[in-house]
Amino acid sequence: MLLGLVASQLVPTSPLPAADPPTDLAARAKQTMRRAATYYRTQVATHGGYVYHYTPDLKTRWGEGLATVDQIWVQPPGTPTVGLAFLRAYEATGDQFYLDAATDAALALVYGQLESGGWTNSVDFNPRGDDVAQYRNGRGKGKNNSTLDDGITQGALRLLMHVDRAHEFRHAEIHEAARIALDALLAAQFPNGGFPQVWTGPVEPQPIVKANFPEYDWRTEGRIKEYWTMYTLNDGLAGTVATTLIDAAKIYRDKPCADAAKRLGDFLILAQLPEPQPAWAQQYNYAMQPIWARRFEPPAVTGGESQDAIETLMTIYRVTGDEKYLQPIPAALAYLRKSLLDDGRLARYYELQTNKPLYMNRNGRDYYLTHDDRNLPDHYGWKIVSRLDELAAAYERCRAGDRTTPELSQSALEQQVRTIIANLDDQDRWMSVYDGERLIGQPKFAVGDRYLSSQLFSDNLETLSRFLKP
Repeated sequence: MLLGLVASQLVPTSPLPAADPPTDLAARAKQTMRRAATYYRTQVATHGGYVYHYTPDLKTRWGEGLATVDQIWVQPPGTPTVGLAFLRAYEATGDQFYLDAATDAALALVYGQLESGGWTNSVDFNPRGDDVAQYRNGRGKGKNNSTLDDGITQGALRLLMHVDRAHEFRHAEIHEAARIALDALLAAQFPNGGFPQVWTGPVEPQPIVKANFPEYDWRTEGRIKEYWTMYTLNDGLAGTVATTLIDAAKIYRDKPCADAAKRLGDFLILAQLPEPQPAWAQQYNYAMQPIWARRFEPPAVTGGESQDAIETLMTIYRVTGDEKYLQPIPAALAYLRKSLLDDGRLARYYELQTNKPLYMNRNGRDYYLTHDDRNLPDHYGWKIVSRLDELAAAYERCRAGDRTTPELSQSALEQQVRTIIANLDDQDRWMSVYDGERLIGQPKFAVGDRYLSSQLFSDNLETLSRFLKP
């Protein structure tokens, strides 16, 4: 995915400089990333890890809600996102400082690895803290729920694997943790290739069947308490798991991981619903029927997960060259185009069979189904940006036999680099300004507040690294 800059997150500090000779721009980019990275590693990090957002004085920190100084976040854009950005900087410059910073982040995640092999959304280094879980190191207590929700275990595992390779597999603690996590991930895959949202141990095998519409009244029936043990595509799970498995296959030359990525593609083929809605649901039961998840997540066809499924099928095709992974895409794209809202977006949910955009509203703590998009709860994204044009263009490239992903042009990359350099402030920070947009973790900012964003830091470091990498 090409990384860009969010305009609302940039605080102009000076006019953009005139175009520089490439060598001069490279030197300035290298200096800028070292200044910014030094600040983030030495001033922002705690226990080697990171959360999502910080006030400028660093006294208030947010992950999913307020975080203490002893808590770091595993869920992106927390510790794995920042750690991978440091690693990209190391690959681009060869500067040991960046590898050390990435290693610190990886070791912070090793501390918080669960006995079940994966991770939950945060790590609490205070043994009596509110977010302590059952850590593999024996210093925790409580829940042992490894999760694939929001890219949590995937992000942690990817950082550990890439740092492991950077150390030429000689860092015993990181190598062991990565292999344990990878084995646990493989054990969490069902025979049909799908994954649960959460596991505490290996999954129980289930029959392999094709997706189908429920015959019961899905509005009131079929609510399953432990839905997280069943097949899920929620929050881009397919794409992040596929990337993790493909990375593992390359890094460790691991055939079981390559085979698992193919089986995940096979699951996406199975999980595509039949006409008249040939796309994907957020959650399925073992009979491969869409089911309820949380109170505001009904059985439905989903705009966001369907786009992720299409993208993931192309990702797996690019690695395997097997055209069966492209076959579901044309019908899905045609259906989603017909389902666009008047404003050009997709609904998060479409009612089964009728295809009406489906929303949830609330009365106090109770949610109820509605087709009315007025007065929607603001804690959830009910409408999704359409990426159908981008996905259709990528599909056509795949059909033509192009198994690469497009890169940003050199001129566009240089312009981004100049903007990033210009926006580093005199304290070596890239500051964001809150303009009312919905932020992950929902921090309590007022419009106009300045804050530090781990996502912006990581995006900028990745962009500078891409520019500098030989």
